[in-house]
Amino acid sequence: MVDIRDRSALRTLVGEVVAGLGHLTHRDLTPAFEQLGMPLVPEDAGSKRERIELSLSQVSAAELPKVARRVLETSRVYVRASIRYQIEDLLWEEEAPHEIPKKFRRELARALDLSELAQHHAPFMRLLDRLWISEEPGPLLGDLLNGRRPATLTDRIERHVFRNPGDWSTEVLFENLGVFEAGDARFARFLEGLVSADVLLDEDLQMATVGTINSRLRGAGLELRLTGNDGGYPLFTVVSTRLHGNRRPKNIIFASLVKPDIRFQSSLDNDIEIVGGNPDDILVYDREIPTEGLRWRDVHAWWQETRKFGSEVDARKDLYQRLLKSLPKNSDGQKNLFIAYHEILKPSVEVPALLPEVWLHWDHKTVQERGPEALLRSRMDFLLLLPHGQRVVLEVDGSQHYTRDRGRTPDTTKYAEMVAADRDLKLRGYEVFRFGHDELKDIDAARALLRQFLPDMFRRFRVSNY
Repeated sequence: MVDIRDRSALRTLVGEVVAGLGHLTHRDLTPAFEQLGMPLVPEDAGSKRERIELSLSQVSAAELPKVARRVLETSRVYVRASIRYQIEDLLWEEEAPHEIPKKFRRELARALDLSELAQHHAPFMRLLDRLWISEEPGPLLGDLLNGRRPATLTDRIERHVFRNPGDWSTEVLFENLGVFEAGDARFARFLEGLVSADVLLDEDLQMATVGTINSRLRGAGLELRLTGNDGGYPLFTVVSTRLHGNRRPKNIIFASLVKPDIRFQSSLDNDIEIVGGNPDDILVYDREIPTEGLRWRDVHAWWQETRKFGSEVDARKDLYQRLLKSLPKNSDGQKNLFIAYHEILKPSVEVPALLPEVWLHWDHKTVQERGPEALLRSRMDFLLLLPHGQRVVLEVDGSQHYTRDRGRTPDTTKYAEMVAADRDLKLRGYEVFRFGHDELKDIDAARALLRQFLPDMFRRFRVSNY
């Protein structure tokens, strides 16, 4: 992931675009700043150019990507395609895209039939315009006088792909577009676009093309996976094959106040029952996890229905207090992380649900009874179930993770067990992020840390609506 301390290239490109706000009046600059998320600068602070430069200079490195995305979306300024592509590449690079080496791209191009990909002219060209075709140099004066102009890339595609089909192969087209040298994120989006219903318009052809692409792409540890639908047509996303074994959870046991007493109602169907004690001491989410991951809206709806709340607002407040109650009393760090997460993302129910104290392993015997065969790490501090089967664990490390005698003596055995458990999680498809307790020792520190971390994490895992 790109270090936010060095977003100078992005700042330069954004500056080149927002300079175009100079065509506005001084009065109109103020709402333009607001729309782009740029700090307001008074009308008497200088010329329009000086106000624009001063406003951009006050945008922090952490906030710069958000401003850049708004710049690409606004109609207040004109963004040349070549600049748009550069800004997009810098933003997408921060998502830590999966690497797709040139060898696999070329093998894939040789396997694809261009006549099938380009059978629908308008949607195919829209995809190329959106991702590849930037401005061509204008005609020279001599060409204008002679009634000629240089052939643009669009001209060549029209000639060799559509008017004279068979002139170009998919590999030649990719070469002309610059596909083999492009960033990994742009190439992945191109593949997703090629197999979309917007371009192929036929489900059988979509599935066949996905099969052809995956036969080559899996060599790079990736695949196009069905992740949703678009108007009834399948929707595909490039994901890591490492996630292939991540089935959708059937039972999520979390926010428990005591160790659950579990028995199987049906071992064939993996149906469980919590027995003994107060049933409200153990929470079990047993609904299907959507393709886009588990979001607060899903958990809120479950809580409201199962607890018979008439008001959605009352249900949300009650759930928040119940989850907060489950956090360990001796971990201010966990409590601050949970509170800060909700404060920062409070306006949206579309963001991922942060589930505390999630049971990873369960054994009816104690560790002492089980002995050397005991499972490591029975619970996770926090779990996020993100789009396409991605599972993210957030752990807050206090001194108890690597010391004994109440923090007075280093314990290398405890530390070794912790890193071994991390390895096990990662091999099973989880991503683990650890926070030192001192990073979250007070709520202000937690807010500052999460305001920087959460946007980067959500972009990394392609969480939408954030």
